[in-house]
Amino acid sequence: MSDAPPTGSGAPPPGRAQRRRRGRGPYVASAAVIALVAGGAAVVLATRDGGTPATANTSPVTTAPITRGDVIDTESVDGNLTYSGSRDIPAPGQGTVTWAPSEGSVVTRGHTLLRVDNKPLILLYGSMPSYRTLREGVDDGKDVYQLESNLQALGYGSGMTVDKEFTSATAEAVKEWQDDLGLPETGEVEAGQIVFQPGAVRVGDVQAEKGERVAPGGKAMTITGTRPIVHIPLDTSKQDLARKGARVTVEMPGGKRVPGRISSVGKVAKAGSERDSNPTIDVYVTLTGAATGGLDQAPVSVELESDRASGVLSVPVEALLGLREGGFGVEVVDGAAKRIVPVETGTYGGGRVEITGEGLREGMKVEVPRS
Repeated sequence: MSDAPPTGSGAPPPGRAQRRRRGRGPYVASAAVIALVAGGAAVVLATRDGGTPATANTSPVTTAPITRGDVIDTESVDGNLTYSGSRDIPAPGQGTVTWAPSEGSVVTRGHTLLRVDNKPLILLYGSMPSYRTLREGVDDGKDVYQLESNLQALGYGSGMTVDKEFTSATAEAVKEWQDDLGLPETGEVEAGQIVFQPGAVRVGDVQAEKGERVAPGGKAMTITGTRPIVHIPLDTSKQDLARKGARVTVEMPGGKRVPGRISSVGKVAKAGSERDSNPTIDVYVTLTGAATGGLDQAPVSVELESDRASGVLSVPVEALLGLREGGFGVEVVDGAAKRIVPVETGTYGGGRVEITGEGLREGMKVEVPRS
């Protein structure tokens, strides 16, 4: 949300294109103070008064330094916290569900996703889906390589070579694995016994609860990756705010603020969900090392960067004085001496405003109301 003064404040709208140089003279503050709201801050009206000192504000005041750095303006948009890589998992066969995981639980390599008639559906890591029975003599393939890689990672197949060929050594490793799982030691792995995924998964919705009857191919559960992401259905009129790789701030339910980075920006517009809504594009944000408390489908607010001024002088917005002859100034404090310096304002953001003015430099003190 911009910190710029609202329309009707008597000040020109903020923005670099709006700047113009103001005349300079012996400005001092009037004893009559007019408060102008500027992003929630009071702006004091100063007048030309023949050089006679006057009190600018009877309220307690303090000073703040002029700093050099980036001033960033943001705009808040709505999003939803979710998880990456959603996928439906079908029931491995006909029967009764004898065990199902709890929603939100994380399943890792070699562990069970579901049990039907007490037969486990096991998660293994790999990019190619399981589509055939793997046994000795089967055609070489990437799925064989994935199976052997997982067996080795789980501690099986000391005499097995990890390649694309299913050998007798592979069959022996499978039998050892099946024995530990309490399964018949066939040396073969049916397609419905395993699920290949790129890594650990998070259980989303569970459709097949314990005790329910399932049929082959029926939807059993939804799984996702374990990495939390934010989905933003961004109005196409605001698509210039979303740049891949840009840093953002996400406000979680309860007010916690966590950093993130835009990971992808959609290129195809989608119709709005309501009749009078505008088309949107899908924007995804990856949270950078922040805990989410296991929340899923929770509404969040995302601050997207709308303007940035780099390496500029800035002061708190509250330091601005509205000059009677137009424009703004700041009151520079140097020991017991004070002087008002007319300034040109630039980007507003984060409670600060970019300024330029005669003789201003980093480290100078300006007067601000005491909070």
